[in-house]
Amino acid sequence: MNVTRDTPRYAPRTAGYQVAGTLIKAVVGIIGLLTVGIGAWSSVDPASFAALVQFPPHTHFLHDIGAFQVGIGVTLLLALLWEDGIAVALGGFLTGNTLHVMSHIMDNHLGGRPTDWLLLSIVSLVTTAALAVRLRQLRRIPDAGSTPASG
Repeated sequence: MNVTRDTPRYAPRTAGYQVAGTLIKAVVGIIGLLTVGIGAWSSVDPASFAALVQFPPHTHFLHDIGAFQVGIGVTLLLALLWEDGIAVALGGFLTGNTLHVMSHIMDNHLGGRPTDWLLLSIVSLVTTAALAVRLRQLRRIPDAGSTPASG
């Protein structure tokens, strides 16, 4: 069987399958957007976020929570655009980790080690390189059904 981008990999494309697929994608998209929004709120206004969820405000940890929530949300949204799990994981991690770097830079006066932001930046740079290589690899695989843009 010749596999193309349009060939279903898991089940035949029946009407029920297509409806379920649409509903799943809608749920993933809504949860992704909500998660990005909650993460942005925690990062931008940590005091009001802490008040709503009723735990003591700690600016740096709320910034970190926001960074990771945005990373999780971006991962969900990338899953709607890309079929390759490694590319999706790297893209989501890169987003969360890079925002984590920003959190450490903004909150350097609150504590932590002065080198935290630098070490996290190196991780983001390595992740960027890995993602770029992965995306390049996927563009070279003809009709494999796992290119990032096929979805």
